[in-house]
Amino acid sequence: CQLFIDATYFNATINFGQHILTVYGSLCDSPSHTLCRYPTSCCSVAEIMSVLFFHTMKYRPEDPRNFNNDRFILSKGHAAPALYSIWVETGFLKESELLSLCQVDSTLEGHPTPKQQFVDVATGSLGQGLGVACGMAYTGKYFDKSSYRVFCLLGDGEMSEGAVWEAMSFASYYQLDNLVAIMDINRLGQSDPAPLQHHVEKYQKRCEAFGWHAIIVDGHSVEELCKVLSQPCHQPTAIIAKTIKGKGIPAAEDKLGWHAKTLPKDMADMVMKDLQSRIMSSSKHLYPPAPIEDSPPVSLRNIRMPSAPSYKAGEKIATRKAYGMALAKLGRYNERVVALDGDTNNLTYSEIFKNEHPNRFVECYIAQQNMVSVAMGCAARERNVVFASTLASFFTRAYDQLRMAAISESNINLCGSHCGLSTGEEGPALMGLEDVAMFRALPTATIFYPCDGVSTEKAVELAATTKGVCYIRTSRQDCAIIYNSNEDFHVGQAKVVYQSKDDQVTVVAAGVTLHEALAAAEHLKKGPISVRVIDPFTLKPLDVKTIIDHTRATRGRILTVEDHYYEGGLGEAVSSAMVNESGFSLHRLAVSHIPRSGKPHELLKIYGIDRDAISQAIRKMVSSSTNAK
Repeated sequence: CQLFIDATYFNATINFGQHILTVYGSLCDSPSHTLCRYPTSCCSVAEIMSVLFFHTMKYRPEDPRNFNNDRFILSKGHAAPALYSIWVETGFLKESELLSLCQVDSTLEGHPTPKQQFVDVATGSLGQGLGVACGMAYTGKYFDKSSYRVFCLLGDGEMSEGAVWEAMSFASYYQLDNLVAIMDINRLGQSDPAPLQHHVEKYQKRCEAFGWHAIIVDGHSVEELCKVLSQPCHQPTAIIAKTIKGKGIPAAEDKLGWHAKTLPKDMADMVMKDLQSRIMSSSKHLYPPAPIEDSPPVSLRNIRMPSAPSYKAGEKIATRKAYGMALAKLGRYNERVVALDGDTNNLTYSEIFKNEHPNRFVECYIAQQNMVSVAMGCAARERNVVFASTLASFFTRAYDQLRMAAISESNINLCGSHCGLSTGEEGPALMGLEDVAMFRALPTATIFYPCDGVSTEKAVELAATTKGVCYIRTSRQDCAIIYNSNEDFHVGQAKVVYQSKDDQVTVVAAGVTLHEALAAAEHLKKGPISVRVIDPFTLKPLDVKTIIDHTRATRGRILTVEDHYYEGGLGEAVSSAMVNESGFSLHRLAVSHIPRSGKPHELLKIYGIDRDAISQAIRKMVSSSTNAK
């Protein structure tokens, strides 16, 4: 790997390249080691990263997450060994740590993750880094109003991802002149050449068409890189670096078939010998310039509502509107609460926040993938409490971004409106009927499913202080207020909203179907069949103890009802919780087919999750138990 900076230009040397090649050489002795599987990808970015970290970027190497530091996102995450080598040279990592790369007890993983302080977000699922960088740059320019810059290194393979161009459009529209994208145009992808190969002028035209200042450079020329990275920026800047994949490894230079492959020991030895012959001995070391300390201090502790909800029992409001009102209310208390939306703010009601706090509202337009990435960037280094909203159905297209947010341990809050059949006349394209399943599969996710204005406001407040990815599921139609304004809510704590001492069945329902269950309970009481109704409030974590305890009290009978497909929703969550329980009879009502357009009450009836269907299912459960006796 040619990770060498010409001493005549800097009057010093950077020999961090030795670290990465030491890894190659020492680990070739043992076939059990498979680390550094991307040597050719690291080689093409060697000079780029050297110049960035020891000439251009301003940061404190002993404090990688200092909020005044310039930011760096390695979007082409497979070049992680080069990034780790950089931090060995800064002194933050020890060389012995680098030698543990990819081992099970090492924090240096195959692709960057925030296990290391110098990594803000996980990368490796290509095409997402620039969107995150946009969020960081937007925060720096408009929220922090600070001088730090954001640098994102992309590979040419990921330039085929639409998310990259969503991010480029966003950066141009908001004139993020503190954002620099460096494109490593090394011609070769994993299995085939990249579509544009080395036609760098085509990349330049595309970037310029998106409103970026685009400059072509020799990505292996330290002098060219230093010059271009020192230029003042008045708009987002794309540095299109023409490079050679495998530069410095003669047998692999610009050749297919070497991506994600370790070097054989004899080849590694030869490359190391050649590199060492070209590295000049010097006692001088380069140190990055210190950052300008002009970022404001931020505290995200004690984020809470300034007062209790003001709804009255029986009053009707859609939970989506209650979300918008709650978000605006939360924003009055803390100026670091920010909201993003994807051109649906008049549907999600985030427009209420927009109208009240226009300088903290970010319109991301119809680019939900980029919206999630921007949210991650805005939330990085605990600079903001971020809420991003769109229709629940649209989060499906951003699922890869959501899973990377989970891997990144990102604290972002998402609201999906128009969930389920209650979307009505809009039809199945806009009905979120698989969203709970999606978010339940994310290991860090908390899923709020409020049923009225009070619980919605509490969900917004709790989400603001809950770590990880939080999802709030809201509905289109108006629902009655059932909770008192002083009701206390907690993550993972269900509410028993209807009960008597002789209840025969426990019904677990959420959102719209909770109101249907309450109506069914009132109707059945005339039967007389007594029913206990539980509002889970959070579907993940689920209050398993409360559900099981009350099911035992109702003779082991339990019914779940949900405005969601059968797969992956509330019913499956309850089923999973009860898998080891005996003496229980569980029945489920959910949407079994792709629905059609219609009025919400018609659809709830047609697909068997309305009050009549609930009543019928309960009667059948009670009758079956009686007949069995």
